[in-house]
Amino acid sequence: MTEVKNWADYSAGLTTRGKELGQLHPDIVKGFVALSHGAAQTKHLDAKTREFIALAVAITTKCDGCIDAHARKAKAAGATKEEIAEALGVAIALNAGAAYTYALHVLDAVED
Repeated sequence: MTEVKNWADYSAGLTTRGKELGQLHPDIVKGFVALSHGAAQTKHLDAKTREFIALAVAITTKCDGCIDAHARKAKAAGATKEEIAEALGVAIALNAGAAYTYALHVLDAVED
């Protein structure tokens, strides 16, 4: 990869900056934390499945912070590298599908 990250340092930096944002705008951070905690309280999905979904969304939204947090959580939930790769494969395929679908919109626009 061309972009090198030390994920431990990155995570520490997010924590530091997150605390700063919490001081500057406490309500938004409280709301984000409440939303995250609420989403973690699943009744029908196990922790691994939830983290597979989170990682798939993380790569489609290009969120390094999400990748950092949910890769750690997936490992803690017992996810293997192979399982994570399969989940990521689904996200990759759906992104390709979205591009394909929007390519068809372009054809429609050109014909209008």
